[in-house]
Amino acid sequence: MTDVSSAATKILSTVPYFAALDAKSLEVVARTAVRREYEAGEMVFGEGEPCAGLFVVESGWLKSVKVSPAGREQVIRFVGPGDAFNEVGVLVGSPNLVSIIALEPAAVWVVQRDTLFALIDQNPRLARFVIQNLAKRTLHLIGLVEDLSLRSVEARLARLSLEQAKEGAVRRRRWTTQAEMAARRGTVPDVLNRALRSFSDENLIQVDRHQIRILDRKGLEAKATVGS
Repeated sequence: MTDVSSAATKILSTVPYFAALDAKSLEVVARTAVRREYEAGEMVFGEGEPCAGLFVVESGWLKSVKVSPAGREQVIRFVGPGDAFNEVGVLVGSPNLVSIIALEPAAVWVVQRDTLFALIDQNPRLARFVIQNLAKRTLHLIGLVEDLSLRSVEARLARLSLEQAKEGAVRRRRWTTQAEMAARRGTVPDVLNRALRSFSDENLIQVDRHQIRILDRKGLEAKATVGS
């Protein structure tokens, strides 16, 4: 096994997508996978471009976005180490449905479509995991549509803050700017800032440089249900 495929095997073996594979099958994936590196702000692929394969994140964080003709972004989700993306394009054989942009220096492995299909045919556990993963993506998108169409910005901010909080706080990464936060919540920075100030004035949250601390969980839960 070459150094490259050995490195790929080591990384891919930690990814939930390939946890069900035996050593031989994993080696097949590793031999055909291609490693790519991206700088912060660099586009991995654009919406409408031909699908290159299934992408697995080795390191760094990236965002999946839809961009309007006017340039406004709606973040679909953030992906980090161990996550896979572009499953739908691979399985359907369609062009890329979204654009993927690196938020910080990132490395990914690209698994070819033919390789993935052959593995699915041979591994029922992998096929089951792919189905479960797609079902989770569908639930996520249904929730996103519900948020954008039925909830106010304040309700969306409250709900996402509660979902993302760990030990009573939402940690902010280096790239978590107001613009990124607004794009995730389907709004613009000015509107998001007003909602944050409103929650802060009501002593629901405390906004610090690196985190948003939840001070009143029940009060925030009440905000999350407004307009839903």
